[in-house]
Amino acid sequence: MTFRPGAIRGAESGTPGEIDYRLARRALISEFKKGRLAQHDVCDAHPELRRAAQQCSEATSMVCPICEDDHVVLVSYVFGPRLPAHGRCITSKSELRALAKRSGEFACYVVEVCPSCSWNHLARTFLLNPARSA
Repeated sequence: MTFRPGAIRGAESGTPGEIDYRLARRALISEFKKGRLAQHDVCDAHPELRRAAQQCSEATSMVCPICEDDHVVLVSYVFGPRLPAHGRCITSKSELRALAKRSGEFACYVVEVCPSCSWNHLARTFLLNPARSA
């Protein structure tokens, strides 16, 4: 998977959209609950992602599907022109709105993370302000 904004465009129509990964999430959790995957296989967040989850994330009311001890948080990264190759971690909704006003295509990746057990899963991807980039 590439992190360029063009990766989110529709295959046939070229129209931007949103990709939701709930089905993949459900399948992975099901495999874990059936005992086919160990906790260390699914709770493998990178240290930088764990740091972002603790310091610049959005709280949710969703309980972690793996440890069931803590609530997952959402960490958002944006990729696009004039941003670092590793993307930019978004710390607030106002920062996201400001990026959406800039010219160019920006792709946003939202990752859910459990600060306790390090569960992480890509929740969704979308283009910021797709009408401007078309």
